Amino acid sequence: MQRRHDREASKNRDQFTEQEKQSRINHSKRSVGKHEVRSWTTATKQSLCLMWQKVKVQLMLSMSFLVTVFWYCRRLYSFLAQLLKWWSNYLQRKLIRNLSVLTEVDLLGYSAREWKGETKQAKHMREAYKELFWSYHTKYLRQVRRDNYCVLRAVLFQIFSQGIPFPSWMKERDILKLPEKLLYSQGCNWIQQYSFGPERYMGPNAFGKLRKCMETLKTNWTEISATKDHEERGNMCNTLFSDESKEHKLYEAIKFIMLYEVVEAYEQIKNREEPIHNLFSLLFARDSSSDPLSFMMNHLNSIGDSICLDQVELSLLGYLLEVKIRVYRLHRFNTEEFQVNYPDEYRREWNEISLLTEDDRYYHIPLFRT
Repeated sequence: MQRRHDREASKNRDQFTEQEKQSRINHSKRSVGKHEVRSWTTATKQSLCLMWQKVKVQLMLSMSFLVTVFWYCRRLYSFLAQLLKWWSNYLQRKLIRNLSVLTEVDLLGYSAREWKGETKQAKHMREAYKELFWSYHTKYLRQVRRDNYCVLRAVLFQIFSQGIPFPSWMKERDILKLPEKLLYSQGCNWIQQYSFGPERYMGPNAFGKLRKCMETLKTNWTEISATKDHEERGNMCNTLFSDESKEHKLYEAIKFIMLYEVVEAYEQIKNREEPIHNLFSLLFARDSSSDPLSFMMNHLNSIGDSICLDQVELSLLGYLLEVKIRVYRLHRFNTEEFQVNYPDEYRREWNEISLLTEDDRYYHIPLFRT
């Protein structure tokens, strides 16, 4: 019995020993597995860290490159924007400076900008502009460069832009020969004292320069008046009135034609020929223009330089160009002189052009819309 008990105990010990061994083996295996997993994880982490370090360096280099490129692109964009703005302003200033008759602007908007405030004069001018807008259907105006050729510019621009042809007397004569006729046929040697606006006293060169001025007037007037398309004619006018040299030749040619007409009228008075227009009587009644020479020296020579045309000369201008010049004198608003025609005696078949002035010195071009 005892031996049986011992055998069972021994058997149990062997089983326990075997179980313990198996347990140790399993534990060892688990430990090895955990160690292997831990080693694989560590290796993976190390690989990922190493890879991230490399990627991080490349990413930082790429980001630095992109930031640098962006910075340079931004600087370049800013530079190009400034350059474009400067060039645009330069072109705008150049065009505004050269274009002596600007594009049309809203009449009331112009009035509000130019006559701000609540002074008596500002209110008066705004009321005058409103009267033009509502009663005379003047919706827009074209600003004319403010210099001493202003009124000649405003008149000629409208004649050309409307395609108004030569006046009848110019069709019958060659205006290119007027300087020659005045100098040689009528013995007016004093035209050598003629001044071309700011250019004072040309002397013997006056005749040749007058001839060039007459050629410029005839050529451009003929070409523009023959153009029937309104848009094309407008483009031709904008081109012509952006060329200061040609412009001045036009105005000097008109001034000389005014002188020629005064000489003709003066000769008719001396010879007691056919009656002359009343405006010549007014012109010769002035102490400063009692004859053609004094008219040239005291009036014409200064036009374009220090003075503009006065009302008598504006009538003479309308008379020789055969146009009725209607002037809206805003500073004379609410008086009989608010709207005046030059000359006051005109023929029905004459074309009509309109001017707008705030001070009888500088003029703009009103545009009518019904």
